[in-house]
Amino acid sequence: MTAPIIDLRSDTVTRPTPAMREAMFRAELGDDVFGEDPTVNALEERMAALFGHEAAVFCPSGTMTNQVAIHVHTRPGDEVICEEGAHVYRYEGGGMMATSGCSVKHVPADRGRFTAEAVVAAVNDRNAAYLANSRLVVVENTVNRGGGAIWPLADVGRVRAACDAQDLRLHLDGARLFNAMAVDGTAPAQWGALFHSISICLSKGLGAPAGSVLIGPGPFIHQARRVRKRLGGGMRQAGLLAAAGLHALDHHVARLPDDHRRARRIGEAVRAHPAVEEVMPVETNIVIYTLRTGHSAIDHVADIAAGGIRCMAIGPRQVRMVTHLDVDDAATDRVLERLRSMAG
Repeated sequence: MTAPIIDLRSDTVTRPTPAMREAMFRAELGDDVFGEDPTVNALEERMAALFGHEAAVFCPSGTMTNQVAIHVHTRPGDEVICEEGAHVYRYEGGGMMATSGCSVKHVPADRGRFTAEAVVAAVNDRNAAYLANSRLVVVENTVNRGGGAIWPLADVGRVRAACDAQDLRLHLDGARLFNAMAVDGTAPAQWGALFHSISICLSKGLGAPAGSVLIGPGPFIHQARRVRKRLGGGMRQAGLLAAAGLHALDHHVARLPDDHRRARRIGEAVRAHPAVEEVMPVETNIVIYTLRTGHSAIDHVADIAAGGIRCMAIGPRQVRMVTHLDVDDAATDRVLERLRSMAG
């Protein structure tokens, strides 16, 4: 019998567990566009309360929650400040430019984490009519291309103070925020207090099949609902998906340290491989490593795939692996065995 494929390309590849499927099957449903889906309403109310904000809106994806937030915070011609590897810039189809008419300014960062001083330096002169209006700063936690790096809460506090002083809005792309909180012990309300809006993805580390929640003040979320509808995100009996999110909050948060432990094991094995030049520090569930000169990430990924293991080339010599709900200790052992069997 052929061993099952182990998929480390992303934590978005998980399948709903039997218990999650049961929760979805039993969900109470209504028409969410009319505000009548009780399960969606319960999820939105729970997430808003958890993060200490007034309201929330459920969307199909993290890309939508991020892009809706950007659209509400900005006007065409405004500028968004973020790090050059930020998901909102690299992996959301040019949404900031196409949907909101915003330009982007990158700030220097350490594995995706920038300083308050870098934000201040990036702000354009408000009196210069020929410059874009600096309006919004986006923080990503954990940082995908930073190898799952975690932002220290105090550093974000300094960024928020700089934003207040410069009349900037601050948005959190918290796609994997629960992974960060599982490591540093911070609480959702601590993050909610620092941001004007927060996007939380339910289909990554938490293992739901789809869905993200945008959280913020009541008037902001009211406008966000309008933008969601305009972008085609007004779902009807969406309680099927919201039920999966509620189940994930109840059952999949406490197990996140297991993903991190398995990622560290993989990181140690990768570090020992003769073809590997550097491995980013493994803080959560993402392992990113760079191969030595002369080695191709595409060839390396193909070699790993020959052992029934999928991962991703994210650069000419850079590879990413992500642990998740569907990767247990036995699967991790297989990954380690494959790495050990591969020639340098």
